Amino acid sequence: METSQQTIAAWRKSSYSGTSGGECVEVADLGPGVGVRDSKMPEAGILTVSPHAYAVFVAHVAVK
Repeated sequence: METSQQTIAAWRKSSYSGTSGGECVEVADLGPGVGVRDSKMPEAGILTVSPHAYAVFVAHVAVK
């Protein structure tokens, strides 16, 4: 995915992030994959995973 597409993607933070800032990640639908990035340093890079891999990850952490 091109950088411009990543910039205009609809990034969203976890509902657990709260309003005090702190550490959190953002996710976005990047078409064929799901993008994950650090909300404090979005320019640092994006991890892109398949929708299936992201669903498995979310299911795993939801149990914890």
